[in-house]
Amino acid sequence: MSVDKETVKKIASLSRIAVTEAEADALVPELNNILGWVEQLGEVDCSKVESMTAVIPNKLRLRDDIVSDGNVRDKVLANAPVAEHGFFAVPKVIE
Repeated sequence: MSVDKETVKKIASLSRIAVTEAEADALVPELNNILGWVEQLGEVDCSKVESMTAVIPNKLRLRDDIVSDGNVRDKVLANAPVAEHGFFAVPKVIE
């Protein structure tokens, strides 16, 4: 795949980046060089390489997922301007 000047202008337009004619001319070989590197990476055989998400082994420290009701309803409702029957009370907005 190769990039021409019109493609550079279209990419710049879609990205909302102002590009002059001289900058567009300079970007054509740079983008083609980048695409060449991507094509080279596609030729590398990675079939025997295990997928990984990071270079170092990471273990997430997660708490146990235990379902509970929290037992803090009264504390939460203490912050409410108006509470009725164990719920927040809000003004009616639809007639």
